[in-house]
Amino acid sequence: MPGKVSRTEAEESISELAELSRTAGAHVIKSFIQKISSRNPSYFIGKGKAEEIKAEVAKEGIDLVVFDENLTPGQEKNLEKLLEAKIIDRTTLILDIFAQRARTKEGKLQVELAQLNYLLPRLVGKGDELSRLGGGIGTRGPGESKLESDRRRVRERIARIKHDLEKVRKTRELHRQSRRSVPFPVIAIIGYTNAGKSTLFNRLSKTPDGQGVLAENKLFATLDPTIRKITLEERQTALISDTVGFINKLPHQLIEAFKATLEEVKNADLLLHVIDCSHSNAEAQINSVKKIVEEIDASGKPVINVFNKIDRLEGELPHFLKFIAEDGVAVSALTGEGIADLMKMIDRATRQPHKVLTK
Repeated sequence: MPGKVSRTEAEESISELAELSRTAGAHVIKSFIQKISSRNPSYFIGKGKAEEIKAEVAKEGIDLVVFDENLTPGQEKNLEKLLEAKIIDRTTLILDIFAQRARTKEGKLQVELAQLNYLLPRLVGKGDELSRLGGGIGTRGPGESKLESDRRRVRERIARIKHDLEKVRKTRELHRQSRRSVPFPVIAIIGYTNAGKSTLFNRLSKTPDGQGVLAENKLFATLDPTIRKITLEERQTALISDTVGFINKLPHQLIEAFKATLEEVKNADLLLHVIDCSHSNAEAQINSVKKIVEEIDASGKPVINVFNKIDRLEGELPHFLKFIAEDGVAVSALTGEGIADLMKMIDRATRQPHKVLTK
């Protein structure tokens, strides 16, 4: 871990990386942490640590090593040669998970765009290594054939995807204009991945047929946004949307690629920030979400902090969460506890007085 990172922060980040790896389909054998003052230009980590990992790779028959920080193409090549295993970094891993999770044409295009933008500057000199590495985690999405193609063909593909996504963006904007003409308040659910956003979305929208969006105990269970109507007090109607989960060190390529989707957040009248208050690293997750909200120019909007998963708590809310409790409510999206109070807060927030965004 380079820079001023505490041991606790490093352990939490590595723990999250292990969970990301499991989500991608890997079996985690062992984790390593090394504090470094600067990145080794050849191996990122120190040569001694690299040799230690090499011994473990040989001993356990490990075929994939995942780094929590981004690697240069040269570092990847040197590490693969030294460790005799496939090497990927955190960004490649997250992009791979998104490639697995994308279901709609739009979602797949957004993921492919992010992957190609990340891989384009890394194409030089990787042909031999790519043909040797084979398939598996880190190769889904564009696939080997695109990675081995020349830069011109990749750039042409990026241009086509951007063109298609621009049409999606314009279609979404037409839908938003149609919604503004009603007008209904628009609510967007945001939060760290696996905080329970989709479970809350299903609880609030109460679909008559019992069908809801996918809600799994996995990272990034939801990629493609869904918008539904909900009924507040006095039969007032509002629109609510579920969104992709945020995460620490969310690749910039993904934020850029998912701008059409994240515009639902930017154009909302009210944000529901879902927080897994039972998580040991909840405070850091809150800060990660706030940082991304700022990055997509959505800060300054009214926010209700939804402290979810109270069914997992033994006692009161953790002390560090109480400083934002005035703007929030404790709930269990799974059991329904606290949902009535949340609905009252939403109703009050959308009546102060309701204004339609015109951006």
